[in-house]
Amino acid sequence: MKLTVEFPSVSYREGPEAVRRFARAVEQIGYDHIDVFDHVVMGHPMEGRAPGPYQASMPILEALMLLGHIAAVTTRVGLGTEVLVLPQRHPTLVAKQVSTLDTLSGGRVRLGVGVGWQESEYEALGEDFHTRGARMDEAVRLLRACWSEARVESVGPHYPMLAMAMEPKPPQGRALPVWIGGMSERAWRRVGELGDGWLASRITDATSAQVAIDAIRRAAEAAGRDPGAIGWQSMVAPPPRDAEGKRFYAEHDRVVARVVELRKMGFEWVALNATAIFQAGARSVDAMIDALGALHGKIRAAVG
Repeated sequence: MKLTVEFPSVSYREGPEAVRRFARAVEQIGYDHIDVFDHVVMGHPMEGRAPGPYQASMPILEALMLLGHIAAVTTRVGLGTEVLVLPQRHPTLVAKQVSTLDTLSGGRVRLGVGVGWQESEYEALGEDFHTRGARMDEAVRLLRACWSEARVESVGPHYPMLAMAMEPKPPQGRALPVWIGGMSERAWRRVGELGDGWLASRITDATSAQVAIDAIRRAAEAAGRDPGAIGWQSMVAPPPRDAEGKRFYAEHDRVVARVVELRKMGFEWVALNATAIFQAGARSVDAMIDALGALHGKIRAAVG
């Protein structure tokens, strides 16, 4: 089973070297991958604005800049986003940034993308929240064209491109994995139609997981794609929103049992949330590293 760590932006409070030390430790412990969370800005509560799951003051380092920093101090561990809110960014620039990251990291990148949920963030970035689904689909296709074609052409209504070149290509080329997050039926169809894998975030039970997996497989078959080639990753637990949620990562036996449960549901990858480990009581970079080391040993003993 593949194990990824969701990087804790809170580590920046101990300085840049602490960020680097955390990344190196994740690799040295033996985790397979580091995922980075993405939001550019967060909205304060106000009348007429839908409430979100996070405080506006939550620190979030910019995802692709952070991954470039991590790439420079690691050699093996995979690098990705969980998830980059792709329709908030122009996909041509994202294609260039991700291609450069893949080039400089030696082909270690997996791009995780989603449509997001925060309308105020779209507004702050000058993008249309209501067309994000259609633009997402077009953007994923454009990314792959930029990574593989010598002459890039796109006739889509949102991101047209005529006779352009993007070099260098990433080492993985068109095969650079694009995994897609989301818990809606449309997101599941998008995974089946376009994605190399699904990034699940709020799996509650085996029945709901199977409903989603079956929907993704049907969409892949309908699109003429091999459903057996799709990868499956789930968060071990959703971001904590109350005291009970914050206790979860302090109880390692519960974490291991949940990983075993997710494997039985069909997930090949699981993501451990280092920020939630911080919230569970590991209140320093060294304490988070110690907790991740202990959890890694227990999880590997249980699932390999």
